[in-house]
Amino acid sequence: MKTVGSRDAATIDADGEVILHAYAITAIVSVTVEKRVDGPGTSDHADEAWQLKERIRREEGVLKQRKRFFMDAYQRATTTLLYLDGDLVGFATVRRDGYILFLAVSPERRGEGFGRRLVAEVAEEHRTVTCHARATNDRALDFYEAIGFEIKRRIENYYQDNGDAYYLRLGPDERLRDRLSELIRR
Repeated sequence: MKTVGSRDAATIDADGEVILHAYAITAIVSVTVEKRVDGPGTSDHADEAWQLKERIRREEGVLKQRKRFFMDAYQRATTTLLYLDGDLVGFATVRRDGYILFLAVSPERRGEGFGRRLVAEVAEEHRTVTCHARATNDRALDFYEAIGFEIKRRIENYYQDNGDAYYLRLGPDERLRDRLSELIRR
């Protein structure tokens, strides 16, 4: 449910006391999230994913991969994409071993569960899920830690611009995997 408006009003009772009233108008909104998958060797949605990644890079200074690297990795991996009303809201590109190469969620859609759902999709298919996150990307690190990833080590000069990274791992803890899998079913 989503509050789409509110209104305040006041009345005076028989004793002269002011009574404040607040009203909220709530709309029940039903949305359909469509999942699409590009398997290895398929790049049907690669350009859309690249455009989202580049928008995030320009706005936030992360996801700095070059286009050739991105497209090569995309073609070799499996990418799960989530669409809301026909618009790409996020994607995860994953190697066969469960390593997340790219995870991106449209900035205006963060906090709505799309990132969690993408990681849950990966966890459904892989016993262990791993990734790297830029050491200065607090938002990404907070997200990964909140859903159960553990920082395993810091790697200096990992990125092409000499930025440091953390290597993170989501282990085979069945309770966690079950919790993430439950997100997919919602």
